[in-house]
Amino acid sequence: MHGLPTNTGGSSSVGRAWASQAQGRGFEPRLPLRTNLFILFPLYMAKIRCIGVLTSGGDAPGMNAAIRAVTRSAICNGFKVKAIYRGYEGLMKGEVKTFTTEDVSGIIQTGGTILRTARAAEFRTPEGRKRAYDTLIKEGIDALIVIGGNGSLTGAMLLAEEYDFPCIGLPGTIDNDLYGTDNTIGYDTTLNTIMDCVDKIRDTANSHERIFFVEVMGRDAGFLAQNSAIAAGAEVAIIPEDTTGADQLIEFMERGIRKSKRSCIVIVSESPKCGALHYADRVNKEYPEFDVRVSILGHLQRGGRPSALDRVLASRVGVGAINALVQGQRNVMVGIRNHQIVYVPFIEAVQKRKNMDPQLIKVLNELSI
Repeated sequence: MHGLPTNTGGSSSVGRAWASQAQGRGFEPRLPLRTNLFILFPLYMAKIRCIGVLTSGGDAPGMNAAIRAVTRSAICNGFKVKAIYRGYEGLMKGEVKTFTTEDVSGIIQTGGTILRTARAAEFRTPEGRKRAYDTLIKEGIDALIVIGGNGSLTGAMLLAEEYDFPCIGLPGTIDNDLYGTDNTIGYDTTLNTIMDCVDKIRDTANSHERIFFVEVMGRDAGFLAQNSAIAAGAEVAIIPEDTTGADQLIEFMERGIRKSKRSCIVIVSESPKCGALHYADRVNKEYPEFDVRVSILGHLQRGGRPSALDRVLASRVGVGAINALVQGQRNVMVGIRNHQIVYVPFIEAVQKRKNMDPQLIKVLNELSI
């Protein structure tokens, strides 16, 4: 049995908006009292006989490992498991199936999610969440485990608040932007995918003496860009966390490429306003002597067999989710900090911003001379 929760949890603009809405209604995470735990736990567990599990939002490598861990750990602890297909959309429409251990055999090594996933605009409305709650009651589901990112956990938080329903979140997003956990499910696999792609791009960049702008995912967070730049030996990472106000492109051109290099790699975190195409266009106009190319990696970053680290992480937090329910926890995200399982209140996980370690920026700057 893990210890009591440690209040520890980036957040997308949509997730923060939802969280602010919930906070405005006076939501407070429900955590177990430190006293009389042995009295509270059996009474609480008596109410939970069936656990639902779903995946929501963007898929991430390792989600299947998490589904497997939740299912097997739940059954091992005497719970019945019902799988919900296509996320909150499927929950509203009643796409539910009873799962056994056989249903999750042979999936730990596969990418994507066997439960499928979808983005459900209707679930953002009170009417949509009422439909979802009605399905939970109809199916006899007493607690819900949601595997997803910021928006998905915000949805779980609102459902939990509005209907006093036990929900547990697992951090499933390649962006690694959820507050309170060192890593999220899928992040390590995606980081390795980006590194492999950049290694190949560098071969042609060197052959043709070109500057390559490589755009990676990450939404409002630059963890993928910054760490893949270090891992792949890129010259610079342009990330949203840079708050110096300096022109990152001009700094890069003056510091490195114009002085000694005729080819290089620039990793750019995706942005609708200033992504890789934006910076490539600027170089073409401001430094026409350089040959510039753009590679937007896109959705290949989401696919592939999950790495060992992601499989272990997904397995640990999946088991941690069941342990949380056994302990009487509710309305928390299960994360890992300093190699230990932690329980992070939803309001913190989705609303607090996960900060970039400034030492990572310093490392890249020193190694790219």
